[in-house]
Amino acid sequence: MAVTVETLEKLERKITLVLPVGIIQSEVDSRLKKLARTVKMDGFRPGKVPMSVVAQRYAYSVHYEVMNDKVGEAFATAANEAKLRVAGQPRISENETAPEGQMAFDAIFEVFPDVQIGDLSTAEVEKISAEVSDSAIDRTLDILRKQRRTFAQRGLDAQAQDGDRVTVDFDGKVDGEAFQGGKADDFQFLVGEGQMLKEFEDAVRGMKLGESKTFPLAFPEDYNGKDVAGKQADFMVTIKKIEASHLPEINEALAKSLGIADSSIEGLRADVRKNLEREVKFRLQARNKQAVMDALVSKAELDLPKSSVQAEVDRMIEGARADLKQRGIKDADKAPIPDDVFRPQAERRVRLGLVVAELVRAHELQARMEQLKAHVDELAASYEKPAEVVRWYFSDNRRLAEVEGLVIENNVTEFVLSKAKVVEKSMSFDELMANN
Repeated sequence: MAVTVETLEKLERKITLVLPVGIIQSEVDSRLKKLARTVKMDGFRPGKVPMSVVAQRYAYSVHYEVMNDKVGEAFATAANEAKLRVAGQPRISENETAPEGQMAFDAIFEVFPDVQIGDLSTAEVEKISAEVSDSAIDRTLDILRKQRRTFAQRGLDAQAQDGDRVTVDFDGKVDGEAFQGGKADDFQFLVGEGQMLKEFEDAVRGMKLGESKTFPLAFPEDYNGKDVAGKQADFMVTIKKIEASHLPEINEALAKSLGIADSSIEGLRADVRKNLEREVKFRLQARNKQAVMDALVSKAELDLPKSSVQAEVDRMIEGARADLKQRGIKDADKAPIPDDVFRPQAERRVRLGLVVAELVRAHELQARMEQLKAHVDELAASYEKPAEVVRWYFSDNRRLAEVEGLVIENNVTEFVLSKAKVVEKSMSFDELMANN
C-alpha cells in the first residue's frame, strides 16, 4: 500500500496510520489469555483466575501496550516503505476521522536532511607541523629524573633553598580569623617548584631548621579558595625538616629503572624521542582535525533536525550534572541548567556529525579493520604491556567503537586535506604542547 507523506515544515513530515480495530482487539485478547495462565490473585489458584476478572484488572494496561506496539510497528513499516530516514521519535496523536471499524493516528516526525557539501578545493585549511627537538628530550629527561629523586636530611645550620623538600607547620588568618585550608602540621613541599604561592615560598626560602616566621600573604583574585580570594592573610610558619634532593644521573641505571630494553644513554634518548613523537602525532592530528572540521562546516548546507539537537542538548546537560555530582555538589542531578547554555554547541555537533556521515558515505571513508588494529597498537605502545591493552580494547565493542570514530575522523581529515587549499604552518614543540 502506498504511503502518503505530508511535508509540514523543512524537515517535519506527517504520516497517517490506519489500524483495523479487529487486529488490535485480537492481540489484546491473546495477551490477556496468556496473562491468565500465570497471573496470581488472592482467592484463586495460579492459572485458574477467570478471564472476566483478568480482563477487568488488566484490560486497560494491555490495550495500552498493544496500541503502542501496533502503532510503532505500523510507523516503522510506513517509514520503511516511503524510504524515509527518521530523526528522533515520532509524536503520535489519534485521528478522529477514521472509517468505521478502524483507528487512525497521525505521526509527526522529522527526517534527516540532504547534506550539500560545497567545493572542498576552495576551502582553506591551516595544517600544523612540529618536530621533537633535542631540548624537548632534555626537559623530559629532567622530569623523569625529578620523578625518581631521593632526599637526605640537611644539617642543622642549613638554610632552605630551591630544590629542597621542607616539612613545615603553618597557621594563617584573615582579619584574625582562621579559614579553611589555612592551617596544617607536617606539611611537605618542594621549594622553588611553584607548589605554593610565591610569597609563601619567598618567606620559607633561607629559613633554618626550627626557625619560625610571620609574614603577610595576598591571595590572588582568582584563587581557588573563594572565601579568601583577593584578601590578605597573616601566616606563621615553622620549619621542622629540610631535605636536600638528589637527582639520579642520566645513565644506564636510569634507563633500566624505566624498563627500557636498550639501557644505553642513546637508547634512553631514543625511547624518550619515540614517546614524544607519538604524543606530537596525536596532538597534531587533533589540531589539524579541528581545522578540517571547521572548513567542512563552513562548506556545508543543511537544515538541522530539532529532535537531534534537543537530544544532544539533553545528553550534554546530563553530562554536566554528572560532572557536578563527581565534584560533590549536593543535588547535582536536579541542578537547573537551561538548554540555551549548550544549544550552540549541540547544533554544531549535530551539524558536524551529519556532514561527516555524508562525506564518509559518499567517498567510502569507513574505518577498515587494519586501520583499527594499527590505531589500537599505537595507543597501546606507550604502556608497559601493550598486548594486554590491545586485548582490553578489542574485548569491548563500546571501546572499539570509540576507536572506530577516531579512525573515521582521521580518514575524513586526510580526504579533506587532499582536496583543500592547505596552508602549511610550522610550530615549535613547546607551542604545540602549550596550546593543547
